[in-house]
Amino acid sequence: METDAASGMTPDVLTEQLGAHRVNMLGTNTYEPHCTALVGEVGVGTHCRIYELRPSPCRELKAAWEDGTPSPQCDRARAKYGMPPLTSADFA
Repeated sequence: METDAASGMTPDVLTEQLGAHRVNMLGTNTYEPHCTALVGEVGVGTHCRIYELRPSPCRELKAAWEDGTPSPQCDRARAKYGMPPLTSADFA
């Protein structure tokens, strides 16, 4: 219900069908996930090219300690690219 084809915001052309009522962003349902909307080089500088139109899972995911709480998912993603986990000091 979040794609523009279903009167939502996220561009339908950047998604793929995951089930009867579910889609995911292109590139995220792979062994080496990399969202098609992520531009730049991880560890150097990246941004979401559809940031204002991103779906709810992207809106809900916060960087570790961004809101004062840890994020194991953020830590795992950073580790995958050889980056250390964020700490609360990164947002002080």
